[in-house]
Amino acid sequence: MALTNPAFSTNPAFKENGQAQTAATLSAENLQQMYEAPSATSVQTDRMTVEDTIVKTAICFAFLLAGAVVGWIVPALALPAALVGFVLALVNIFKKKPSAPLILAYSAVQGVFVGGISFVFEAQWQSIVIQAVIGTLAVVGVTLALFASGKIRASKKATKIFLIAMFGYLAYSLVNVILMWTGVTGGTFGLSSDVRIFGIPLGVVIGIVVVLLGAYSLVLDFDAIKQGVANRAPRIYGWSGAFGIMVTVIWLYLEILRLLAIARD
Repeated sequence: MALTNPAFSTNPAFKENGQAQTAATLSAENLQQMYEAPSATSVQTDRMTVEDTIVKTAICFAFLLAGAVVGWIVPALALPAALVGFVLALVNIFKKKPSAPLILAYSAVQGVFVGGISFVFEAQWQSIVIQAVIGTLAVVGVTLALFASGKIRASKKATKIFLIAMFGYLAYSLVNVILMWTGVTGGTFGLSSDVRIFGIPLGVVIGIVVVLLGAYSLVLDFDAIKQGVANRAPRIYGWSGAFGIMVTVIWLYLEILRLLAIARD
């Protein structure tokens, strides 16, 4: 695995202990009863499963959508929600043991932020929100399908390239914001809309690259969940998997939203 979730790799619960009971100590009747018994659920085994992580992720998205409705109705809450969401993200990232209430709170608060930003973009570029939603679902769906089929996997080399590209993008974003604040650039999105490459706005070119980075980030999330299940991690770490997917999908949606806005500006 190229990149592990610290919540999985540092917890002793992932180390296999004890000795397995052999079939020789069981009678034929006991073996038959074990064979006929239904499979144990994640609740009964207290172990992380893909299915349970999917349920937790769906719950997070329900909280996200509820918050988005509030943000859409009161877009002025977007900025304070962004600040609170950032703090909650840090708390969830550095917390040793995942907390369902904190992760759900993060989802709801980020929903308010996403809803407010979406309202602002929709007022400027009609129908852009539905396009961004469809684009996000398409990227997530294709990435999940490729990962499930084994056609795409995380690797050390790809992860190194991913990290370098991410640092480069963060540096560009910081410089762009400074230039916009100081009035050096006058476009809606600064350099992203002012600078053109063969007639194409720089923001469109960078946006496509960032969407690819977001897709690979999803691969890392799926890989971390797969590894957690394989390591028989405690069931509560399904919330860590859900949190990771939430962070990536929200970032991916916002980048696609900006990409479409730059292309249509």
